[in-house]
Amino acid sequence: MKKVKRVYKAEKVDMSGMLVDQALPLRGLDQVDPFLLIHHHFVYHPPGGNARRLGIGPHPHTGFSPVTFIFKGDVHHRDSHGNSSVVKAGGIQWMNAGKGVIHSERPSKELAENGGEQEIIQIWINTPKAEKIKTATYQAFQNDELPKIKFEGGSFLNVQCGNISGIEGPAKSPLRLIIATGNVLAGSKIFFQIPENHNTMIYFLDGQVDVNGQSVNAKALIHFENEGKNIEIESGEESRFLLMAGIPTNEQIFAQGPFVMSSQEEIMRAIRDYQNGRMGMLIEDFD
Repeated sequence: MKKVKRVYKAEKVDMSGMLVDQALPLRGLDQVDPFLLIHHHFVYHPPGGNARRLGIGPHPHTGFSPVTFIFKGDVHHRDSHGNSSVVKAGGIQWMNAGKGVIHSERPSKELAENGGEQEIIQIWINTPKAEKIKTATYQAFQNDELPKIKFEGGSFLNVQCGNISGIEGPAKSPLRLIIATGNVLAGSKIFFQIPENHNTMIYFLDGQVDVNGQSVNAKALIHFENEGKNIEIESGEESRFLLMAGIPTNEQIFAQGPFVMSSQEEIMRAIRDYQNGRMGMLIEDFD
């Protein structure tokens, strides 16, 4: 059984007027290689909104993969490579920023106009140095495109990337990762295994559970020791969670804002590329 190293409580952070629960980085936990950031955001959009005034407008990224999990509502992704897609609740948007891309993340026109809840988690996953110079890519999967592992009593895992119990997720990554979202119903127990060479975390959005004998409440992050494989979650209350596991890159990281590179020189080059228009242009269409 994997031993729980420590449980961390997410911290409220103001991201340019957008309040998020930040589960990584935290005091005492800067990163868990290859994972760099975990942001959990919930908002209610009142009816009659305008999508062009909501969400996050065009901004650049280089050198890592921002991955967005949609738990409620939807997210409309647009980028400077011509990708434009709306992913609804239960789905995932996976962008490898490579050598540079500009994208925006907003509620759909339908959600903005009709109103409703929007809940997402975005994580940042570092990419190996060799991948930081490649062209950006984008993958999107709706809920019904993700394979499920079903447990007795109705609990389940949605597998986005990697292999759990012989079930392979569709998202492709240059890293060895295991990424899944899950629901464990009140009074239920689920069990799965993660290899010992993977750095492993679970973030709980809500509910109250026992994980390998450790009590965990809502908006908390569990960081595991690598030894052992078995993870058992027993729920006192219905709980949703995000499982993140990966083999570390063991590479040096230099980060500045939306740029994550392997040296300060590469950071400066990324900034110049953005300023000089080499990451393309994103003109959003709201019709």
